[in-house]
Amino acid sequence: MGIDAPVLRGGRLSRATISTYAAGSIGTGGFATLPGLVLTYYLTDSLGVAALMAGVIVTVAKVWDVVIDPVVGALSDADLARHGSRRRLMLVGAISLPVLFALTFAVPPALAPAAGAVWVLVAFVLTATAFSLFQVPYIALPAELTDRYDERTRLLTWRVVVLTFAILLFGAGGPLLRKATGDPTTGYLLMGVVAGVTIGVGMLVATAVARRGLRARSAMAAAGTSAAEQASLVADGVGDAPVHPIGRDASTPGGGIRDNFRAAFETLRRSQPFRALLLTFVLQALATGLMLAGAQYLATWVLRSEDAVTLLFVALIAPALVAAPAWGVLARRIGKERAFALAATLFLVAAGSTVVALWAPGTWLYASVAVAGIAYAGMQSLPMAMLPDVISHDARLHGPGRAGAFGGVWTAGETTGFALGATVLAVVLAASGYVERTAGENVTQPDAAVAGIVLSFSVLPAALVLLSLIPLARYRLRRDDIESHAG
Repeated sequence: MGIDAPVLRGGRLSRATISTYAAGSIGTGGFATLPGLVLTYYLTDSLGVAALMAGVIVTVAKVWDVVIDPVVGALSDADLARHGSRRRLMLVGAISLPVLFALTFAVPPALAPAAGAVWVLVAFVLTATAFSLFQVPYIALPAELTDRYDERTRLLTWRVVVLTFAILLFGAGGPLLRKATGDPTTGYLLMGVVAGVTIGVGMLVATAVARRGLRARSAMAAAGTSAAEQASLVADGVGDAPVHPIGRDASTPGGGIRDNFRAAFETLRRSQPFRALLLTFVLQALATGLMLAGAQYLATWVLRSEDAVTLLFVALIAPALVAAPAWGVLARRIGKERAFALAATLFLVAAGSTVVALWAPGTWLYASVAVAGIAYAGMQSLPMAMLPDVISHDARLHGPGRAGAFGGVWTAGETTGFALGATVLAVVLAASGYVERTAGENVTQPDAAVAGIVLSFSVLPAALVLLSLIPLARYRLRRDDIESHAG
């Protein structure tokens, strides 16, 4: 059997734990936002890569995530079993990502479009691998930090506040950095370096949460403190929450690739709440990924200003900074799943309303985007708060030791959704006759291409979020299912 290291029971997570964990969202928000916003546009409008090929490049890199994430999840579970911490893989990812991220946007201008496309593909695949090494164990930590239903909501709500700030920082600041040098080539390089370092620092700070549980547990064990006393001391604020009990037993993966994937698929087979929540989140990631990838095109060709993408992001994220805690309060009153459904409904109405830009583009778009931002805060924080409930429910039924496997499948689903968003946009652009260009080149887009951009930002995302409400209605875990077995 493994180490007896209980999760926090009955008390509140310390502010230090919450803030340190939330810092990781600076990295996750940056990586999710900036490539999704500018990478396809960088390929089509700076390197001269055809729209369909640009979509293929982004998709291949994200498909690699689907392959690697379950493996990382199983390796993370094995690290926890052997060493009592998930920190090792998180550190490797945090340290290596800044260099690889900068290289993605460092294509020499003399390269032909085909060579530039290969450069971006290789660099971005390596960057995605580094991100997975951090993100998969990071996603698994909340289920191990506390078993309290509302404390998870509190932990993940503040994580999403930081995530929302990071989206604003990178979504608005990235394009400003790109413009700072006055030259697209050096501008993208500056953006890649600054953003990569900022992402890495946020991730590095968050690794302390994984280390903290091991350190607190070891100190208490050395003093002869029992497991029950450890939980009581943590609840009283003497230490930070230690990690979940886990040992290498029959339920723990053996470490081979086949075992790792078997563990990942087993989580899907046996957990109906996980299947429902994951499908909901993937469909919504596809919708938001589609809007994210299309925002720069909307700014350039509909609002007629490449810099308008910064205002779009301010309109999206500024309301969300205030709305994220409000969604947490609402979830405590009516339940996470009901609040989640309400957020999704508000989002699809706001996104769908932007279709009017086909006939009357203008600054009114920012109001619709702001309403979508309020809803987006709930669509991010609430499923993240529901995932630890799913993991602990599975651990109660089948035994602990699979949080990393859940995290791996979740991250793979999330990245797949975002990747397919860029793919769908690329297909729409190619089908509508979008004209690619190299840096500094002037082109005129056909009306069909402009219409495709608007539809990709409005009707298609709204339809996907509407579809996501079907699996959400099948999510069966409620507060009583969690609280009746906690503490």
